[in-house]
Amino acid sequence: MKNILIALLVLVSLTSCQEQEKVAFVDNSKVIDDYQMKIDIEKKYEDQNNAFNNQRDSIGRVYQMEIQTIQMQLGKMSPKKQEEESQKFQQKWQPIQQQLQYRQQQMEKNFNVEMDSVINKVNDFVQKYGKNNGYTFIFGKNRAGSVLYGAEAKDITEAVTKAINEDYKKETSEEKAQEPKIEEPAKE
Repeated sequence: MKNILIALLVLVSLTSCQEQEKVAFVDNSKVIDDYQMKIDIEKKYEDQNNAFNNQRDSIGRVYQMEIQTIQMQLGKMSPKKQEEESQKFQQKWQPIQQQLQYRQQQMEKNFNVEMDSVINKVNDFVQKYGKNNGYTFIFGKNRAGSVLYGAEAKDITEAVTKAINEDYKKETSEEKAQEPKIEEPAKE
């Protein structure tokens, strides 16, 4: 009986000494989708893409007009001359098409690099958030199923989203404050 009592005391003391682990999860995709930095990057590239599309469309209209003109002229030429003129036309437009394709690839590459930095910033922020708020674990909920179920009380997605957007707002306002101000010349 004495041994059972000692075992119970040891068990009670061990369980009372263990500290409660703070565990939560965030919906990664929701945090990223609602992160103002991501929204700003998407807007920037949407504007760039629209400007690029307008430029490409205007170049395309010039191309179409020239092709119509050259097609009318080709009908009046000998087969050898037709081939020469067709090659000149292709040689003229090929570098333009390559340049447009290169610019589009660069925009896509730059967008992907910036989006990767968004994901890295979110991951780093969640890590700091967890450390600063005493979490033992913060799991990421995503479509791959790393968290299939979590009690709503353990979902800190909104708190993390709010905190990361406040941090981003602070960063951007500090960057704007550090930009050199251009003074306008005094009017006489």
